[in-house]
Amino acid sequence: MRIMNAHVVIREQLSDDEVTSVLSLVAEATESDGVRPLNEHVMLHLRYGGDTGAKSFLLYADESLAGFAHLDPTDPVAGPSGELVITPAYRRRGFGRRLLDAVLTESIRNAAEKDLPAFPGGGRLRLWAHGDHPGASRLAASAGFARVRSLWQMRRSLFAPLPSAVVPEGVQVRTFAPGQDEAAWIAVNGRAFAHHPEQGAWTLDDLDQREKEPWFDPSGFFLAFRESRLAGFHWTKVHGADGHGHDAIGEVYVVGVDPSEQGTGLGKALTLAGLAHLRARGLSQVMLYVDEENQAAIRLYESLGFSRWDTDVMYAERA
Repeated sequence: MRIMNAHVVIREQLSDDEVTSVLSLVAEATESDGVRPLNEHVMLHLRYGGDTGAKSFLLYADESLAGFAHLDPTDPVAGPSGELVITPAYRRRGFGRRLLDAVLTESIRNAAEKDLPAFPGGGRLRLWAHGDHPGASRLAASAGFARVRSLWQMRRSLFAPLPSAVVPEGVQVRTFAPGQDEAAWIAVNGRAFAHHPEQGAWTLDDLDQREKEPWFDPSGFFLAFRESRLAGFHWTKVHGADGHGHDAIGEVYVVGVDPSEQGTGLGKALTLAGLAHLRARGLSQVMLYVDEENQAAIRLYESLGFSRWDTDVMYAERA
């Protein structure tokens, strides 16, 4: 069936009704694909706003919302990044390419306005595809994008045996105290992930947004101190009842160790402390995300019983 009057609307700020429509589209796509099409950062932007310069793209077909895309142009080095999703009922009709073309045009315009270097095609856009969906691979190839990064999702059963956590001598572990530990955590997170594309750039606002989320639980946020100095952390998460398309599951949300503590075994000890906490919550499984290139972390997680479950893929315009 041919859809008439398809058009794309670009917004810097969505109305409440538009946010509701997009969240409904995301839920429908999650149910169909078994994986949520937008990452946590984009979902937080939808709920709270806050990304200066970010753009939302609404694709309408005969006045129905057929697709959504998010463009974040804030990284002047790596270039803008985007995510997009098409409502299942409107797929394989060219709407994905139409939405992608709108995002590409906007990213090129943004690069020209800021006098940023561009690839031969005029843009520098990077696109995330969650779950390595074959439709996303076909769309990326049709637009001349190449696969440049893979993010593994790894899982393990919490019914399987867990080694005991052996904390290095001189280190004490306690849970996060809201209103007290934010600044110290931001500082150590920045040092621990100084070369990470996203995590190392977190601000107090990023942390505050997550503290407002329904899933936030300081009793699952472990901090390790050497005397009064924060040495590392393990922030766990329980999710699954908020549109992820699966039953409740624990998550190793983020583990970080100050560079001065690397090689002490603190990261492994904190990981095990968090896993024991999630098991005590009655959860049967735990997951985590790790870059495919981070083989040291993958080896650690495999030694703790994790195995690869799924993959998120980043595509970029070919230079």
